[in-house]
Amino acid sequence: MNHPQVTLPRLTALARQAAPRLLEGVVAPLAVFYLAMVVLGFKWALALTVAWVYLGVAWRLVRRIKVPATMYLAAFAITIRAVVAFWTGTWMWFFIQPEMGTICISMAFLASVRLNRPLVQKLTLDYIHLPSAVLKHERVRRFFARITLLWAFVLLMNSTLSIFLAVYESLGGSLAGFMIMRTSAVAVISGAAITFSVLAFKRLLHRLHVSHA
Repeated sequence: MNHPQVTLPRLTALARQAAPRLLEGVVAPLAVFYLAMVVLGFKWALALTVAWVYLGVAWRLVRRIKVPATMYLAAFAITIRAVVAFWTGTWMWFFIQPEMGTICISMAFLASVRLNRPLVQKLTLDYIHLPSAVLKHERVRRFFARITLLWAFVLLMNSTLSIFLAVYESLGGSLAGFMIMRTSAVAVISGAAITFSVLAFKRLLHRLHVSHA
């Protein structure tokens, strides 16, 4: 059986697409929270971070740009996070809550492998078209199962480390120390996993193309 050759998008193209969303949805809220915390205090930091997210939604509505469902979910989630953090009176809970959600996602990744429906395959198909003949290949099915297991472990490790650092720094450290260590650790772990996943995928497709040429 011949498998059509599949061309992966350039990493630079994917990065250009992902960078604005990453900056707006991840980097900017953290920067707003930290700067407001330093200058105005904890309560203002919570209020301004929530306002930033809602401002992003309002800006799209005013310009009649479709608001992704994930942005509505993010606005709802950050509101809950802010309420809980305000009630407890500590920044630790503002950062721990999403990590608990990430742990649940990692469990979903594990369950998807057990159900023979690896989530990484579904996420990949949102960006890259793979012919059905390729998806049915045993090597491809094993690949997505193994990569899904890898990412389940990566998500679990990132979340566990983040929770540990949040608790540790809240007891005797600082918010700045937590953000530096957490961001650095997650960037290294996730970056290594992304690089491995992309290279392994390219190698798989190359092997399929060579073996059926």
